[in-house]
Amino acid sequence: MMENYDVIVIGAGQAGPSLAVRFAEAGYRVALIERHHVGGTCVNTGCMPTKTLVASARVAHLAKRAGDFGVLVDHAVKIDMPRVSARARKVVANARNGLETWLSQANRLKIIRGHARFIGQKEVQVGDHVLSAPRIFINVGGRARYPDLPGISEVDCLTNTSILALDQLPQHLIVIGGSYIGLEFAQMYRRFGAKVTVIEKGPALIGREDDDVSEAIRLILEEEGISCRLNANCISFRRHSEGVQVGLDCDTGSKEVTGSHVLLAMGRVPNTDDLGIDVAGVAVDARGYIIVDDTLATVVPGIWALGDCNGKGAFTHTAYNDFEIVAANLIDGESRRVSDRVRGYALYIDPPLGRVGLTEREAREKGWKLLRSIRPMTRVGRAVERDETRGFMKVIADAESKRILGAAILGIEGDEAIHGIVDAMSAEIPYLELEWAVPIHPTVSELIPTLLRGLTAT
Repeated sequence: MMENYDVIVIGAGQAGPSLAVRFAEAGYRVALIERHHVGGTCVNTGCMPTKTLVASARVAHLAKRAGDFGVLVDHAVKIDMPRVSARARKVVANARNGLETWLSQANRLKIIRGHARFIGQKEVQVGDHVLSAPRIFINVGGRARYPDLPGISEVDCLTNTSILALDQLPQHLIVIGGSYIGLEFAQMYRRFGAKVTVIEKGPALIGREDDDVSEAIRLILEEEGISCRLNANCISFRRHSEGVQVGLDCDTGSKEVTGSHVLLAMGRVPNTDDLGIDVAGVAVDARGYIIVDDTLATVVPGIWALGDCNGKGAFTHTAYNDFEIVAANLIDGESRRVSDRVRGYALYIDPPLGRVGLTEREAREKGWKLLRSIRPMTRVGRAVERDETRGFMKVIADAESKRILGAAILGIEGDEAIHGIVDAMSAEIPYLELEWAVPIHPTVSELIPTLLRGLTAT
């Protein structure tokens, strides 16, 4: 028997629940389909559990540095991994339960559990249910990429999801991949007490960043005892009495690394391979991401794709903004576009990296006539007072329009301070408007006007 709705939302990640409730509140009959837990990657296996673990790791790090601040601790710092893991699970459970409660209170919204598959352009099957709606929204997220590397099927490898189930400390964690997920887990487990090696195929960590940012991040991690092996061109795996032996063909150093655990952090893939989207005629690119236009509409009228599965952004905040764009256009009669979004993100090592807009390399490749300014975190009062002066601030601007093109703040609270520049770029105001701002002292943000006054041609 066919169940007819006005709207079907497939997936309860960051965009799905908010969109479903918004349509329901606007008077539409809505079906929200979720095959596992509500909340998507962020709540269950991403932001919330990992940043909870990062917080525990930071406390451990500061406890070990207590003497630097004149605080005497007469016992060794010990890590209770079961309690650390339990705390993360509690944060996840609370967030998930809160979302479940909110969804259950929405009128005209039905939550259907199960795996959804298209059986037509307007029809979706979930177990014994067959649903139909003129508007269907896909919000199925992504998962860790499991690359086809020699010997990988012969060993046990962790992903960002399975590593969260660990309640023991690895003796030696080998992280394959030197980007966001890999580096956050690398520093986290090093601070918990594990030996950690990061293996990266490219010549630098966080390859999308400028060389000065990547190099500073490498130095920060190596200062904490993390071994970074770059230019690992031929990665392979085999069983070893100590766990896993990873083969690598690097420019320098040993050709093999042996560890107790291996974490794969080599990118993400969208969860689009088992939706039957080919039946609906929805187009995907070579990597499986759903092709959408500037309003997040697919090539099939009446079907949209939001969040990680559309390749327009792999972050919680971009997924939520996808919801905002679709809701504004379809419910509020506005005309919002993905291209209006200012790209920003953060790397949550400690100190964090806050990034917005273009890198310097990207801007030069696009042919911009640039102004640039760099200031070390040693110039920031808060960083000095807290004895956390690693990193720097960098901003670039268009020499003609005087508009900011991009910025990076690698340093204490850089993920928060960057928002002053995010806001200026979103408002499309020239940087001259910020030069005479009077920020509060002592903060990280107070150096931003000074940073902007230092913009010079390069």
